[in-house]
Amino acid sequence: MKVGALLTSAGINIGLCILFLSFYSVLRKQPQNVKVYFGRRIAEQHKRLRGAFILERFVPSPSWIVRSLQCTEDEILSTAGLDAVVFNRVLVFSIRIFSLAAILCLFGVLPLNYFGQDMRHERIPSASLETFTIGNMKEKSIWLWVHCVVLYIISGVACFLLYMEYKRIARLRLLHLVRTTSKHSHFTVLVRGIPKSTHESFNSAVESFFTTYHAPSYLSHQVVYKVGKLQKIVTGAKKVYRKFKHFKGTTVDQTCRSVTYRCCLCGVSSNSFQLLPTEEQERGKPCVKNSNLNLPAEECAAAFVFFKTRYAALIVSKILQTSNPMKWVTSLAPEPKDMYWSNLWLPYKQLWIRRIATLLGSIVFMFIFLVPVTFIQGLTQLEQLQQRLPFLKGLLKGKIMTQLVTGYLPSVILQIFLYTVPPTMMMFATLEGPISHSERKKSACCKVLYFTIWNVFFVNVLSGSAIPFQATFFTTYVLTSGWASLSSQVMQLFGLIWNFVRKYILRMKEDSDWVLSFPYHTELPKVLLFGLLGFTCSVLAPLILPFLLLYFFLAYIVYRNQFINVYCTRYDTGGLYWPIAYNATIFSLVLTQIICLGVFGLKESPVAAGFTVPLIIITLLFNQYCRMRLLPLFRTFPAQVLIDMDREDEQSGRMEQIHEGLHSAYCQSTDTESADDISLEKVPAISTTDEDGSGSSGEPSGKESVGQPVTDLSHPTLKGLPVDRLRRAVRSLGFMIGLQKRGVSA
Repeated sequence: MKVGALLTSAGINIGLCILFLSFYSVLRKQPQNVKVYFGRRIAEQHKRLRGAFILERFVPSPSWIVRSLQCTEDEILSTAGLDAVVFNRVLVFSIRIFSLAAILCLFGVLPLNYFGQDMRHERIPSASLETFTIGNMKEKSIWLWVHCVVLYIISGVACFLLYMEYKRIARLRLLHLVRTTSKHSHFTVLVRGIPKSTHESFNSAVESFFTTYHAPSYLSHQVVYKVGKLQKIVTGAKKVYRKFKHFKGTTVDQTCRSVTYRCCLCGVSSNSFQLLPTEEQERGKPCVKNSNLNLPAEECAAAFVFFKTRYAALIVSKILQTSNPMKWVTSLAPEPKDMYWSNLWLPYKQLWIRRIATLLGSIVFMFIFLVPVTFIQGLTQLEQLQQRLPFLKGLLKGKIMTQLVTGYLPSVILQIFLYTVPPTMMMFATLEGPISHSERKKSACCKVLYFTIWNVFFVNVLSGSAIPFQATFFTTYVLTSGWASLSSQVMQLFGLIWNFVRKYILRMKEDSDWVLSFPYHTELPKVLLFGLLGFTCSVLAPLILPFLLLYFFLAYIVYRNQFINVYCTRYDTGGLYWPIAYNATIFSLVLTQIICLGVFGLKESPVAAGFTVPLIIITLLFNQYCRMRLLPLFRTFPAQVLIDMDREDEQSGRMEQIHEGLHSAYCQSTDTESADDISLEKVPAISTTDEDGSGSSGEPSGKESVGQPVTDLSHPTLKGLPVDRLRRAVRSLGFMIGLQKRGVSA
């Protein structure tokens, strides 16, 4: 690939980024898009949005960037949870290490690569990108020791930064544990694999077992029931009833006047019926939410067992209960809002079969994906493309078309195919039988990470050429999958389209009551993959580093903005995504060192190759130390901290209150909502001030409650101006002018 093809790809993606970001800075100010771009911030405002026309709404501005940079880590922790902080720290680590790598490699390694051969260099735009890689170095070159020294510096600084981030996040995890004093999951153990007996029910078996072997700490228990399809019907009816009550309470006026509703099908209004606030009729009716339908239920071989202290629950969850490891299997229960209830009904003996089946399915899917990846790899090599598709020879004679096909099209096609991976891996993760939504998303994150590393990195290397020469494709992949995906992420294209369809096609006035949660299973693997590409190509093909560094800077701004304004967090893993990021980074470092060892060997540089071997050993020893020193803090809770929390609760009198709420917290009849769609009523409050001040909107908020005074609320991005009177005056003036014209024409 020529430098001109790379510049073509960079120009296209830079143009798309600027276009999308400009559109975003305008669309975020429009009142009709407030639920799309400010789902979190508008969730706490149970007020009416007032309308106003402000010219600033249609002018692109960088104010959202300033707001993202001004946001502190404590604010992200309080609003988006510890997982968001972990994601943010991964970006900070990447910016730091690749800033150093860019300085060292662009000014130290890149000139050596470019002048490595005694040859006549062409003009830069016409030069091949291979001349900027280590492949252009002479064999037995005395300058290869510079590459080895740079590799040592990058590896050493990366390990130091990793250790500091590991300690920081471990400290935040302990602080997160101490602050959540009333978490019901700390007192609850999930028991699975309860042996079936003909003499007693599961309920009696659980009570008998724990009163016999854990009597001093045992408090009570609650058996899981499988109620089948009838419960799903009732749950759906309850949700419809709740939405209807909310709809009626927020739309129907308190006076007996007619209310016009959209039919939502043909887009026109219907005046054929009238809704009246008949509170007297509601008083004598039983509430659907509180009604007891006495549904037929079947006991499952699973139960929640509650203990008097956190320490007792932790001990029971970690020890083996019987000589048969497949029976009386215990683990700490997830939070009630995090429970994946339907998987609790699965027999415990069936889980290992499901895991093997999903593993085989993932492997098959990986091999099926080899077909498009191999085809895409052929597009990057012009000679291979002309051999496979001879009819394109005439088309590829044009310089612009050649640069477009080899520099931009392959990574775009690969990105289109990669959009099918996260939903597929989420389906596999669900089939594994996780007991919580967070566990399912974490499992999907690992699967997507393994898949992308294998198909994007290893398959392209194995089906193409050596990494120094394959770095050109990786550079264009960073442009298309990195820059463009960040632009689409901040634009929220799917949410924007659905908002348009709902408002202007379906004619639904009520705003959606749901806010999406952050897709860690798609975004974290993408960031870690770019980290892998940065490490492996930094010394061998450093031209990728400026594009990669710009991606991480843009990602830092975009994702902070999304955490503050767009996404909500219903559950939190407590920072368990950090071990995934750490392991991926260590793997990237070791892989980079092994690849450099092989390249130094091919270049016949025994000194550089010999000094690389100790570096690999030192990195592995560092990894082992971190696994022994810090990883246990992410696998379990310290007994010292739990005992101190138990004593503090007993002295303050909070322990009895926590015990009383355990049964109701894990009540199975409570309607469980989707983990990725969170009700606005459950969103924690955050700061609503923006550097733009307040603004306006023309749609009434669906969260306005009956009987409360209506208060005007400004749009989150615009400065509030007293233009309501001015607009009414303009309308009156226009009406008078219209009447005057009619009189003149008459």
